[in-house]
Amino acid sequence: MPRVKTGTVRRRRHKKVLKRAKGFWGTRSKTYRNAFQTLLNAATYEFRDRRNKKRDFRRLWIQRINAGARLHGMNYSHFINGLKLAGIDLNRKVLADIAAREPAAFKALVDASQAARNNK
Repeated sequence: MPRVKTGTVRRRRHKKVLKRAKGFWGTRSKTYRNAFQTLLNAATYEFRDRRNKKRDFRRLWIQRINAGARLHGMNYSHFINGLKLAGIDLNRKVLADIAAREPAAFKALVDASQAARNNK
């Protein structure tokens, strides 16, 4: 078997890793070995945090809805319960956006929720 040097193959592989490690601190973005080790650790955080991001956004939306509902004398759980009773099917992302950007529309939702809870 002839001897094979891995010149171009190795260089391509190293460049790929170093490109992904751009922005890391110090030699973690400059040397292949440090960059590769750091990327292995980064991959676990990346995988975990793709799931945590969904959790974090849901918590943020709930806080915004709660703040908007409390401005109109209602808490979050009563507001959501009233919407369910009224048959208003909006997800938390949309409700949070309405609460932040359109106070008049959110006030109408709070009134509908309150009416549905009173008619229960």
